Amino acid sequence: MKLCNFDVGLNHPLFLIAGPCVIESEAMTLDVAGQLKEITTALNIPFIFKSSFDKANRSSNKTFRGFGIDEGLRILSEVKKQIGVPVLTDVHDQFQVEQVASVVDVLQTPAFLCRQTDFINAVATSGKPVNIKKGQFLAPGDMKQVVTKAKEANGGLDNIMVCERGASFGYNTLVSDMRSLSIMRETNCPVVFDATHSVQQPGGQGDKSGGQSEFVPVLARAAVASGIAGIFMETHPNPKEALSDGPNAWPLKKMKALLEVLAEIDRSVKKAGFIELS
Repeated sequence: MKLCNFDVGLNHPLFLIAGPCVIESEAMTLDVAGQLKEITTALNIPFIFKSSFDKANRSSNKTFRGFGIDEGLRILSEVKKQIGVPVLTDVHDQFQVEQVASVVDVLQTPAFLCRQTDFINAVATSGKPVNIKKGQFLAPGDMKQVVTKAKEANGGLDNIMVCERGASFGYNTLVSDMRSLSIMRETNCPVVFDATHSVQQPGGQGDKSGGQSEFVPVLARAAVASGIAGIFMETHPNPKEALSDGPNAWPLKKMKALLEVLAEIDRSVKKAGFIELS
């Protein structure tokens, strides 16, 4: 699959989607995007910047949602112009798709909405690549039907990625089954692993979600070793002060060290090939 002028898949190097969970300010957004560009350029890792203009699924009305679609898209357009990297953001409703697709390079669907047929059809026909997150309630094999819907809507265009972000395991807990990454390859779409939402504890702090960010590198290493096209990580200069998803964000100052290891694992695994495919 061609994504933002680079090729992705099991025959191509790992790519990165990363950035703060939500746009907190224009200055911070530009700064994080610039630092990530420097890191990924030095490591030769294809990079897409991610941040959300709105978090429509917050646990409480008291928590920060973002600046909204108009201001958020303006800031993301500045990231593209000033930093020179492609950008990805979430869409939460059909009416947002056209406006968001006019600015960003890649659309992303919230995991909760992967079964919403009209919504999936709308993003699939936007003309942009789409990263469809697997619902926490969905078996990995069920993503075949989600992809089938999307490709029936867009005439079979090769513009869909599938993303694992953990499965519900009791209350306020997610678990990552690395077999799911192999199973999701059967969609014939590039597979992405969301290493930071996979350590989230949904609603774990009452009016907001918790997380166990110390396990981000553990799951990221395992996922890359299993064979994936891309890795997704939310990062923040100071996760303790993040306005959204701080407990599961990976610190920006530790991104380079983690990416060095992940890139090395990716090269080794893809060079050896995947014996299970034979």
